[in-house]
Amino acid sequence: MTQPVPQVPPTETTLSGVRNFRDVGGLPTVDGRRTAFGRLYRSGHLAHATAEDAAFLGGLGLHTVFDFRHSADHRLDGYDIELDGVRHVSIPLSDPADGAEFWRLVRDGNIEQLRSVLANGQGAERMIRMYRSTIEDRTAEHSRILHALAEDSVPALMHCAAGKDRAGLSIAVTLLAVGVEREAIEADYLKSDDPHRRYKVRRSDMSETGMSPEVMELLDPLFGAEPAYLAAAFATIEERWGTTDAYLEEGLKVSPATRERLRRRLLDEG
Repeated sequence: MTQPVPQVPPTETTLSGVRNFRDVGGLPTVDGRRTAFGRLYRSGHLAHATAEDAAFLGGLGLHTVFDFRHSADHRLDGYDIELDGVRHVSIPLSDPADGAEFWRLVRDGNIEQLRSVLANGQGAERMIRMYRSTIEDRTAEHSRILHALAEDSVPALMHCAAGKDRAGLSIAVTLLAVGVEREAIEADYLKSDDPHRRYKVRRSDMSETGMSPEVMELLDPLFGAEPAYLAAAFATIEERWGTTDAYLEEGLKVSPATRERLRRRLLDEG
């Protein structure tokens, strides 16, 4: 019998200074359970959180905030606000030197320069490469995240800059570990493409020319959530490790016992 979809609690809200916030509860698992509300949240960075946002976040009972940004992100957007009694864990999931010139062009380049690096599908291809490399090259970091969640870090909030890519992959890996259906993982991931959730693009030239329709179209693959990006991550798991179970156990060193602890922490009782 199909389980009723639980009503989304008031923690699914729009914050003034934090983009892309949501509770990752209510998602179905392959064995008929659901992720519990109030255990795992995701968002963009917290650097611009208002006092009201901070009060809301402070009322969630968070144990840990995982920040997947690197030093260049911190210079661009700032450090997270501090939340009383909440542990902040920095786990960069990308290297600030990797692609530094590319991201400089995104911020400062003229239309010809943007066309040279983004036109004809280059932007989407870059994102797919990034998703693949994050799965392949960041196994130690994802292992650390899952072990922390299994031990003592729940309720947790995961974020990067936009809450879409690095946080999106970490959420996806976590949901895979507790057996959430892939279609449900994708549906949650694609919420990051909602206009009110997306990272606000900032360029050196914020004029009509610098933010023209062509510029925004060229930049769109970098700031949007696409099924092909997450599919590339899933394909990388299968190509490299064969199965999700092998990826978790061999790639991330997450034992069946640890996965069971994760299920107890993140799923509804069933």
